[in-house]
Amino acid sequence: MHLAETQQVTPGRRTQSAVSAVPVARAEVLGPPAQWHRVLTLLADVSLFIGTRSVWTQAATHNLVLTAAISVCYASILVTGVLALTVRRTRSLARLDLVVLVTAIVLTLCAWALNHAGGDEAVLTTQAAKEIVGGHQVYDQPWPWLFHIKGVALTATTTGGYDYTYGYPPLVPLVTAPFLWLGHTGAPATLAVTVVLIVGAAVLWRMLPTPWRSAATMVCLGFSFLPMYARQGYPAIVGLVLLVPVTVCWPRFGAGGRLGPAGIARAACIGAACAAQQLPWFVTPFLLAGIYAVRRGELGGREATRVVLRIAAIAVVTWLLINAYFIVSEPGPWLRGIALPLTQGAVLHGQGLVDISLYFTHGSDRLDWYGHASMLLAAALLALFVLFVRRLGPAATVLPWCAFYLATRSQDGYYLMYTPLWLAAAITVPLSEFRNAWQPRPRWLTGPRRRPALVGAVVLLIMPALASAALAVTGRPPLRMDITAVRNGSARTLSAMTVRVVNTGGDALTPHYMLTTGQGMNRYWSLAHGPATIPAHGTATVELRAPKGGFPLPVQKYTHIRLRAFTATPQTLSTKDVRRAELGLKG
Repeated sequence: MHLAETQQVTPGRRTQSAVSAVPVARAEVLGPPAQWHRVLTLLADVSLFIGTRSVWTQAATHNLVLTAAISVCYASILVTGVLALTVRRTRSLARLDLVVLVTAIVLTLCAWALNHAGGDEAVLTTQAAKEIVGGHQVYDQPWPWLFHIKGVALTATTTGGYDYTYGYPPLVPLVTAPFLWLGHTGAPATLAVTVVLIVGAAVLWRMLPTPWRSAATMVCLGFSFLPMYARQGYPAIVGLVLLVPVTVCWPRFGAGGRLGPAGIARAACIGAACAAQQLPWFVTPFLLAGIYAVRRGELGGREATRVVLRIAAIAVVTWLLINAYFIVSEPGPWLRGIALPLTQGAVLHGQGLVDISLYFTHGSDRLDWYGHASMLLAAALLALFVLFVRRLGPAATVLPWCAFYLATRSQDGYYLMYTPLWLAAAITVPLSEFRNAWQPRPRWLTGPRRRPALVGAVVLLIMPALASAALAVTGRPPLRMDITAVRNGSARTLSAMTVRVVNTGGDALTPHYMLTTGQGMNRYWSLAHGPATIPAHGTATVELRAPKGGFPLPVQKYTHIRLRAFTATPQTLSTKDVRRAELGLKG
C-alpha cells in the first residue's frame, strides 16, 4: 500500500496518518511492559545496594536523621524490586523507573552529607574558587598547606617534588564559588560536583527512551563509583555532564544543515565541557569527525564543513568566554595551568601498560615512550575512526579512552568516569545512523586489492604506537641499588638508610628515592649525605632520611616493600624489591 493511500485529508487541518500514532503510543503505555524493561529496572534497583550498607553504618554512628533516610531508601529498593516484576502496565513500570532515580538521588546526597571533605581535587578546586572570589591569581600558585589535611593525597613528580598547584580549566572553580559558605575544606567543591552529577543523571534519564531510563540511574548513580568521584570533587564529572546532551543522538547534530536553538546549546556544551577539564579534549575530535562524516553523506562536503565549523565556532567562543578573565589577567600561568596534566611529569600510576615497568621488570630507562605511545595511539584511533566511520561510528565515545591504557597515568578513572556517554551512544546511536556516512577512500584503497590495502593502512596507523609502547616496556632500570645499612627510629619505624647505587646507563642521573609498600607512591626520602647526581657508569653511596622523621614498617609478612628511584631527565624508574631482613624485620 502506498503512503498516499494511508492518509486522510481534512479541510483546514494538517494531513495525518489514518493509523494514528496516538493509539499506538497509548497501547504501548497501557500494555504489558517488555521483560527486558523489567530486568533493567530491577538491575538499576539492585545497583543501589552497592555501598549503601557502609553509608548506613556510618550514619547510625553519627546522624540518626540520615540513618532513617537510608532505611527508607532500603524500603524503597525492596518495594520497587517487587513491583518491577509484578506491575502490568508499561506506564506503571515507567513510574517505578522514576522512583529508582529519586531513591538513588537521596542515597547520593546522604553519602555526600557523611563524606564531603573530599581529596586533593576538592581542596584545590575550593582554594581556586576562593582565589577567584578574592581577585587573586589562580594558576601557577602552590598551596602546600592544603596537603597537610587528612585524606588529601600528593601527586609526586619525577623531579623529586610534588604538584601543589591547580591544573584544570576554570569552569569548576566558578561553579564552586557559590558554595564557599560551606567551609574551608573541600566541601564546597564536592557539593558542587555532586549536584552537577545529580542534574546530569536526571538529564540523561529524561533524554533516553522511556524503557531505557533506569540504565541512566544505574550508570550515573548506581554502583556508587561515579558518586564517589563526585564526593572527591573531580572536575571531570562536570565535563561528563556537559557532554551528556551532546552525546545523545549525536549523529543527528546539524541534520539538514541547521543547528537551531537546541543545536546551538549543544555546541555551547562542548565548549563548556572543554573549559571544565581536559578529558573532553580527547572525545571532542571524534564527535566532530563523526558529525562531519554523517553530514557529508547527507549534504555534501561543502555544507558538512559549514555545519562542523559552526559547531566548532560556538564551542570555541563558549570556551573563550569562560576562560576570558584568566587569559587577560594571567595568560602565562593560565596556559601552563590548563596544560599541567600533560607537562607536570607525574610519576607512574594506573591500571595500564605501565604496570609492566612498575611491578614486573623493576623499571625502565625509556618512560617517556609511554607518553609518546599514548598520543600516537590517540591519533591513530582518530584516523581509523575517520577511515571506518560506518563501522566505528557508535564507538566514538569509547575509542578515545583506549589511548590512556598506554599512558604514564593510566588510571581507571579515565576509563570509567565517562561511561554514561558510552551508555548514551549505545542506546541512541545505532549503527544504521552511519549507513551513508562519508568515508575517505583514496584510489589505492578502492582497487581490486582494497582489502589488503585497508589492512596495511590499519597496520601503518597502529604500528608507531605499538613500537613506542614496546620501547617503553623493554627498557631496563638504569640504577642498581643495594641497602647497606638502616637506622630505626623505633621497633616499627625506619628513620634512615644507606644505599649503594650503581648507574649502569650512559647518562648522568639525578635520582629521587622513596620506599613503597602498596600500589601507590609515598613521599620522597631526603638526601642527607652523598652525591645528588651519579655520573654515567658511576657508583655512589648515599644516606637517605625518611619523610616526617620516620617510615612506618609494615606488619604483614607478605607486604611487598620496594625501593624506587625516579629521574626526570631522562624520565626513568629503577626498583629494588627489599627483603624484610634488610630492614631489620623478621620473617
